[in-house]
Amino acid sequence: MFTDEDFQAIDLEQDDPTVITLEIIEYAVIKTLVDQGSSVDILFWVTFQKINLREKDIIPCQEEIIGFLGERVDIKGFIFLRTTFGKGNVTKTIKIRYLVVDACTSYNALLGRSSLNKLGAIVSTPHLAIKFPTKKKEKLQLFILIKDQQENVIWQASK
Repeated sequence: MFTDEDFQAIDLEQDDPTVITLEIIEYAVIKTLVDQGSSVDILFWVTFQKINLREKDIIPCQEEIIGFLGERVDIKGFIFLRTTFGKGNVTKTIKIRYLVVDACTSYNALLGRSSLNKLGAIVSTPHLAIKFPTKKKEKLQLFILIKDQQENVIWQASK
């Protein structure tokens, strides 16, 4: 699925996380961590507020999740949001169930296994790339999302 041509990192031995920009409703959400080890998708509270969502749209949930360092973090609730990957005429939109969490983090959102599976995504952390199928002219094609070294997100068709 991935070849040497897909490799985008400067260093062959890089250990960077895959971080992308996606569109939630009509807002570009930068610094979205792709975490294949997470069983949940998270929209952090600060991001929730910045994209002008209403607190009354959160479905309450009195649960906790375990944070990156093993700490317990309260969930404000969850919300289903239309999320688009890609740009221009090379996009795929799915509805994602985000847990809304008030936690201190450098990311705006976190995508876990459930949304990656729903998207049909294949992630390669060595390549810092994601490939997913999209329909164009009734044919299934693969497209690649690449994070370049300046944290910009570039979309291009895979070969």
